[in-house]
Amino acid sequence: MVGIPLLPAVGLGTAPLGGLYKNVSPIDAAAAVAEAVGIGYRYFDTAPLYGYGAAERALGRGLEGCDAAVAVSTKVGRLVDEGAPRPPGDMFAGDSGAATWDFSADGVHRSLDASLQRLGRSYVDIAFIHDPDNHARQALDEAYPALERLRDEGVIGAIGVGMNEPGLPTRFVTDTDIDAVLIAGRYTLLDRSAEQALFSAAMARGVHVIAAGAYNSGILAAVETNPHFNYEAAPAEVVARVQRLQAVCNGFGLPLPAAAVQFVVRHRAVGTVLLGARNGVEAAENWAHAHTSLPEELWADLDEIINDADDVD
Repeated sequence: MVGIPLLPAVGLGTAPLGGLYKNVSPIDAAAAVAEAVGIGYRYFDTAPLYGYGAAERALGRGLEGCDAAVAVSTKVGRLVDEGAPRPPGDMFAGDSGAATWDFSADGVHRSLDASLQRLGRSYVDIAFIHDPDNHARQALDEAYPALERLRDEGVIGAIGVGMNEPGLPTRFVTDTDIDAVLIAGRYTLLDRSAEQALFSAAMARGVHVIAAGAYNSGILAAVETNPHFNYEAAPAEVVARVQRLQAVCNGFGLPLPAAAVQFVVRHRAVGTVLLGARNGVEAAENWAHAHTSLPEELWADLDEIINDADDVD
């Protein structure tokens, strides 16, 4: 068994480079990856779903010729047809590309083979089982054992599960020998639902936690211009809560996005925060947010708002 690599505290998520909500040219996407390497990023996460192969291709091009030692993760659970008509209302920009669910052992092998080809790699550091919410039995009985064999063979370094809700990942942590769990949007300034069961189980089992979605789909990064929460228009009460958080940060002369990122990093269960970026400028901004010095007094004031929200919930 190879096991989890030593991941850095900050990684780059590539869903935006696959055209999440807005098209990104292949050239610009690859350039963003290359710029991220120059900034200091050494861990990159992607998936076949992100632009139906586009993000994986961009990541592969961006890392081509890279001399730095980087870790790369991708995902299984969806088989991509890059030429199929795009589903109406899809969150990724473009006219073609579609995916079908498949958590079978054969599906895992086909998905990973295609990902490695798009990435231009013979190995990935982590393969995540991606969003098996409605396919738990097959993911546990077929996808996980298939990945376990691939880990033993050295085709992948580690096994993970990546989801948006903490319940099933907690089961994977307790019932399997996974190395990592990627949880999106469930440990943030607005939502701490992953903290109790999932984080406790991960710490007890020594499972590396990667927390994504620190901005909760954008609202914690730009409440005025991007008031989206959990991939939808934010409810008024959430907007009001974010405005209170922002007012506290403004009082310290600090950006709310920095607090949003470092709130995640401060938890002792979290090993890595994964930050998505559409271009090199956003990657640099996120890097700065993760490394801005924040005073302890800020957290005490923010905790009052967070705890008030818990009382209301």
